[in-house]
Amino acid sequence: MDVATSTYDLAVIGLGYVGLPLAHEATRVGLRVAGLDVSTRVVEGLTAGRSHIDDLSEADVAAMREAGFQATTDPAVLAQANTVVICVPTPLSAEGGPDLGAVTAAARSIAAHLRPGTLVILESTTYPGTTEEVVRPILEESGLVAGEDFHLAFSPERIDPGNPTFGVANTPKVVGGLTETCGATAAAFYGKFVQTVVQARGTREAEMAKLLENTYRHVNIALVNEMAIFCQELDVDLWDAIACAATKPFGFQAFYPGPGVGGHCIPIDPNYLSYKVKTLGYPFRFVELAQEINARMPSFVLQRAQEMLNDAGLALSRSKVLLLGVTYKADIADQRESPARPVARKLAAKGAHLTYHDPHVAEWSVNGEQVERATDLERALAEADLAILLTDHREYRSELLTEHARMLLDTRGVLRRLAPEGPSDLRTTASITREGVQVL
Repeated sequence: MDVATSTYDLAVIGLGYVGLPLAHEATRVGLRVAGLDVSTRVVEGLTAGRSHIDDLSEADVAAMREAGFQATTDPAVLAQANTVVICVPTPLSAEGGPDLGAVTAAARSIAAHLRPGTLVILESTTYPGTTEEVVRPILEESGLVAGEDFHLAFSPERIDPGNPTFGVANTPKVVGGLTETCGATAAAFYGKFVQTVVQARGTREAEMAKLLENTYRHVNIALVNEMAIFCQELDVDLWDAIACAATKPFGFQAFYPGPGVGGHCIPIDPNYLSYKVKTLGYPFRFVELAQEINARMPSFVLQRAQEMLNDAGLALSRSKVLLLGVTYKADIADQRESPARPVARKLAAKGAHLTYHDPHVAEWSVNGEQVERATDLERALAEADLAILLTDHREYRSELLTEHARMLLDTRGVLRRLAPEGPSDLRTTASITREGVQVL
């Protein structure tokens, strides 16, 4: 197999939350990197030095540009790269199955420019068999054979937006090749800028590893979410029970209830595994049940909100409800699959007058209509009949919330967090004993 040599060491297809950090880390170690994206807005922004994701600053983009990074919408750049990594979205279709449209489009673009010796890696999350059964045949339309004329591998992305501790370089990278040589070639590539590379047996094992990681989280979050519902009826403080269980140094990992699940992984990825299992004629009951439980949490938030307002002699249909945080996780601007939107839809359907506060989101709409944004947090808390904390941004300190909110429903356990010197970060604080303040 001839080794491809060209202008770029790496071309990344898809410059979003996965592809752009990958390109950034590669440029940091001196690799020549190009980025391909279908969005003219994204490419023009990067060319002008602007970042569109939380994890990279404009200074980071400027450093990439100085290192030779080029962003483009022209697939011809793929012919100039030794390695091509696919980092495109893999959402669910309208029917709830996998939508591989972006993956197949990327593969076709590569096939049109594929040269002998090129290393092609798929990072987009998908079901086991996709690399071999979907991507490989498209690439081989070029007339080149995978494993003989070019290298093919799968390496699941492990980006955690907003994580200040773990990024591309220090998060172990799983790699599975179509052949042993493909795997070794891909591992050597990632080893240039990732500290630890773990080689899977093949592409299917690497694909399964990603789905296993997120399905594990999905079903355990569903477990505590269901417990939150019946613990309310049993008058059990679930947050305190979790804190106590977490003191066990082995055999237990703490998961916490919330208003639902969001982001680019947990609400979507397990469905890819469920889809594949169904093609074998089996139901994947764990995933299906977890999806059902997590999907009903916005209804539980609505129920708790109605109960709190009723106890205060107020009707939801005539109440001002302030939503605190509309992103899917704390301290980032990413709204993908955020449970805030289904919660808001249910509240609006009951006639609530909604406003929202989020330091990371300047505009937010529900059912196609703009929701009024509060800019003065203390004033908004004081004016709302009920505030519902949906995302635990660092701005939402327990002292501020309990001092200014007339009524508050905390779905993230912010009011349970002690100062760092406490024995547990979830033990009950005195502030929640105030009337009108409740934790999910």
